[in-house]
Amino acid sequence: MWRHPYAPLLTCLLLIGMVTLSVAVTTLRTFRGCAVREFSFVAQKPGCRSLRIRTEACWGRCQTWEKPVLEPPYVQRHHRVCTYSRTRHLTARLPGCRPNVSPLYPYPLALQCDCDVCSTQDTECETF
Repeated sequence: MWRHPYAPLLTCLLLIGMVTLSVAVTTLRTFRGCAVREFSFVAQKPGCRSLRIRTEACWGRCQTWEKPVLEPPYVQRHHRVCTYSRTRHLTARLPGCRPNVSPLYPYPLALQCDCDVCSTQDTECETF
């Protein structure tokens, strides 16, 4: 049976790649806390064409819990979300805007993120 001379090397590189991928996925699944991470979204505004924007946003999982208590409100809550603690505000110029529509589109760039109480001023605080 013929074997390619680089077969052992290729097998080794494939195994290293699989282990690296497995560690990266496990790290994301088990990560607890809050961090700045690259984020991409499509900016849209009526009267303008859309534009894909790359920025930095907050990402992570924070400790949250509820426990029953015997007196009203019958539950003690500790809910924290990964949210902005320091930002810089940037502005993009959207293409193809109508003459009466401003092409300016403001968006935040995360500089620092922390686990904190959800604030509706800068975060969508939804429950599922």
